[in-house]
Amino acid sequence: MTDTKTEKPEEKKGLLGVLKEKVEDKEEQMAILSTFVRLGILVWAGGILTINYVQIPGFTQQEKIDPTFIASVFTGVLATFGVQAGQGKKNGANGSPNGPAPISKKDMEMLIERASQAAPTQTIKFEHAPLVITPQQPKKD
Repeated sequence: MTDTKTEKPEEKKGLLGVLKEKVEDKEEQMAILSTFVRLGILVWAGGILTINYVQIPGFTQQEKIDPTFIASVFTGVLATFGVQAGQGKKNGANGSPNGPAPISKKDMEMLIERASQAAPTQTIKFEHAPLVITPQQPKKD
């Protein structure tokens, strides 16, 4: 006796289906998805900026656009990946090209704790006479 099983063809899964299958944690799924969205925006902004500055053979040059907004989107998305573009031109207070070293949360908490132990607390008290606000008829001149 032979069993004849009908095998269903495997359905094609989209990007979200594959992501749900491979990664179980919802937060990790959202992190991966947000990375893909940021990469898509980065590629889009980079493409628009490239088209604005480079003449591509076979592509008619359109009117130049103001790339300010797209450049800010591009640098903003780069910053989410930890890349700081355009910061090398400025000299910080300590003379380094990238400015002063950033203070970590742990260092900031330590500084606040030391300052609270070393300096007394100051209370500022404002005293003011009571105000009475009443409606008045406008003066007729």
